[in-house]
Amino acid sequence: MKAVLVIEDLPDIRSWLVDTVRVAFPDAEVTAIGRCGDGIDALARQPFDVVLTDLELPDGSGVSVIRALRQQQPMALSVVVTIHDDDEHLFPALQAGAFGYLLKEASRQELVAQLQRIADGEPPLSPPIARRMLAYFSQGGPRVVDVTRFDPHEVALNGRETDILQRVAKGYTLPEIAGQLNLSRHTVADYVKQIYRKLNVSSRAEAALEAARRGLVRP
Repeated sequence: MKAVLVIEDLPDIRSWLVDTVRVAFPDAEVTAIGRCGDGIDALARQPFDVVLTDLELPDGSGVSVIRALRQQQPMALSVVVTIHDDDEHLFPALQAGAFGYLLKEASRQELVAQLQRIADGEPPLSPPIARRMLAYFSQGGPRVVDVTRFDPHEVALNGRETDILQRVAKGYTLPEIAGQLNLSRHTVADYVKQIYRKLNVSSRAEAALEAARRGLVRP
């Protein structure tokens, strides 16, 4: 691999991914970008062998990057690196043309090993993702979510997001939450990013108020 593009908006996670790529591909030139639009612009300026992208970026979806890569550089490979392991994120990414799908909760050693599979023509897939894909084919398709049972005015959080919001509201730091939930700090930071985006808040204080409103903590 000679040229790799990393698209991730959180600086510390972006730095961690760049370092991981450099371990996996020591000879590669790594370009790091924080926004979807800038990533698509980079594809028009420079050829890449591999593009690693988060799915939820401040100005759009990583799926747009995957589609642009397939259109502009069909020989290049796109790999999703995300916290999301559900059908609603996995299958649209694969349908758009993603070659691999990795979870940020994995250790650097695991990610390096998965990325190095690319040289052998094997798709890098975190084990939970591989199992989910097998389940998809064995059961005839992804689980259908009944959205009618949700309040249309309530922003839905999944179980992990709710758990982390509760801990944020209680004043725990990201490293403390990571230790409590046996997750990496990068994974927790990405969950917090998604929570803030979903709730349209920008601070711990606003998140705490929302947690209190939802009955997760005492006001």
